[in-house]
Amino acid sequence: MKINIKDEAQTYLAKKIPAGKHVFLALDDGSSKFSKLGGSCSIGNKFQLVVTAQSDSDYAVALDNNADLYMTTGDPETTFLGNGLALDYKNASLKLTDDSGVLDGAVTVENYKAPTQDKAAMKDEMTTLGGKIC
Repeated sequence: MKINIKDEAQTYLAKKIPAGKHVFLALDDGSSKFSKLGGSCSIGNKFQLVVTAQSDSDYAVALDNNADLYMTTGDPETTFLGNGLALDYKNASLKLTDDSGVLDGAVTVENYKAPTQDKAAMKDEMTTLGGKIC
């Protein structure tokens, strides 16, 4: 699978992704292990770039790109990704498109943090996110 990362997006991502890091193109609709947001209203139309120091066997589908990023995605994500995949940066947002049109006009970039096991911290986090989940 291939993704064209346009010049404006490359400039933006150069500030967000340190050299040598792994980048996952992951769903952010509540269905991926990296997603905290989402719900039925966002299935398949919300994505994020997850930046981490290591690979993940669940995200082993290589995304060849012109930005020299070590980028992969997962099998479930490929259901929503078509030919002509591209990432652009316009109006202060990353926009993911393919030949069918806009897939997500507000792709986020997140540094991976292992999930906390502290139940009180988890509850506080979910309470904070509550208004963002449909």
